[in-house]
Amino acid sequence: MECHDRQPYDIVRDILKVIEELNTLKDVDAILDKVLAEARDMTAADAGSIYLVESGTLRFSYVHNDTLFRGPDASKHLYTDFTVPIDESSIVGYAAMSGETLAIPDVYELSGAEPYSFNKSFDEETGYRTRSMLTIPLKTFQGRIVGVMQLINAKDCDGTVRPFTDYHIHYAPLFANSASVTIERGIMTRDTMLRMMKMAEMRDPKETGAHVQRVGAYSAEIYQQWARNKGYDEFVIRRKKDMLRLAAMLHDVGKVGISDVILKKPGRFEPHEAAVMKWHSVYGAALFANTTSELDMLCREVAQGHHERWDGNGYPGRLPDDLSQVRELCTECIVGENIPISARITALADVYDALISPRVYKPAWPEDKVVEEIVNNRGTQFDPDVVDAFMQIQDTIRAIRHKYQG
Repeated sequence: MECHDRQPYDIVRDILKVIEELNTLKDVDAILDKVLAEARDMTAADAGSIYLVESGTLRFSYVHNDTLFRGPDASKHLYTDFTVPIDESSIVGYAAMSGETLAIPDVYELSGAEPYSFNKSFDEETGYRTRSMLTIPLKTFQGRIVGVMQLINAKDCDGTVRPFTDYHIHYAPLFANSASVTIERGIMTRDTMLRMMKMAEMRDPKETGAHVQRVGAYSAEIYQQWARNKGYDEFVIRRKKDMLRLAAMLHDVGKVGISDVILKKPGRFEPHEAAVMKWHSVYGAALFANTTSELDMLCREVAQGHHERWDGNGYPGRLPDDLSQVRELCTECIVGENIPISARITALADVYDALISPRVYKPAWPEDKVVEEIVNNRGTQFDPDVVDAFMQIQDTIRAIRHKYQG
C-alpha cells in the first residue's frame, strides 16, 4: 500500500514492469487478477471489480474485496455472473459509454444532478460500506473500450477510507490503458480456446463449451487450494493456475481423432468402442508433442493423463516420448505422484462434472451423491490431497457450476 505519492519516473517504470509481467500471463482471469491487484496497490483501494464488454453490455468479470472475501471459498465471488447495460443509468455503464474516468468521494452523497446512480444492493446484502470510488474505462491505445475497472474505498496509511487523490486519478488510468491491451489479448486467447472446443462439440455432442469452461475453472480453483495447502509461493500459484485453466479446458481435445461412429453414439460404449475411445488421450497429447512452451507441456500432461488413477488402474499408462511409436495402451501403469498434478486435478474435475451433469445415458446425479462418490474414491481413483482441496472449496465449486450452466 502506497502511503505517499511517488515520483513520475518511478511510477512509469513500475507500470512498465507490471505490463511486462502481464505479458507472461495467458488466461484472461489471471490477467484481470493481476491488473486489479496492481491497480488496488497503486491506489491503496480496499476493493475493486472489473467489467468486460460483451455483446453490447458489461459483464461482471472479476472482483477483489479485502474486507469481505477471505478464506478458502473467497474465490466463489469470482464466479458471480450478471451484466450491466452500457448507458448512463449506472456508474460503470456511464464510464463505458462516455469514456470518462469518474472519481466520486462518497457514492452515498451524489448530488442527484448526475445521470447515473449508485446501486446499494451489494452493501445492503453484505453490510459493506462503499464510500470513495474511482471508475476507469479500460481503453486500448486505438480507443476501443474493452471494459471498466472500478476501485473502491481508498485508504490512508492508518486504514481510514478517504477519497481517491489527484495522484490516483492521474496515474491509475495510465496503468489501466496500458493493461487494456493485455486484457484484450487474454480475451482473444480464451475465445480461441472456446472456438477450438466448439469444433470438438460439433463432433462430440457431450463436449460442450459449458463443460470445458467448468472443468477449466474447477481445475484452476482446486489447484490453488491444493498448492496453498502445500505452502507454495503465491506467485508460483498464480502462474500455474493461469496455465492449468487453459490446459484443463483442452483435456479432451484428442477426441478429434476418434471416429464419429463412436463419438456420436447415444448411450454407453461397447467394450471395443471404449477401447478405441481411450486413444483420445494419446491423440490429445500428440497435438502438443515436440513443443517447448510451458503451456504446451502442461496441455500435453493434462490431455495424456486425465484418465489416470491414483492406484494405477487408469489409462493410457506410461508412454514413450515419441507418441508415434505407441501401439498399445496400459503396458505400464502410472501410480500416485508419478502422475502429474495437473492431470490428477483435471481427472477429479472431469469426473465431478460428468457425474453432476445430465448425459444422454443418465440423469444428473444429486450433489450429495457426487461428493460422496468423490470421497469414497479418495486414495483409489483420486489423489487424497486433491480430494481434500476439492472438499475445502465447495462453495466455489457450486458458484462455478452456476455460472457455466449448459
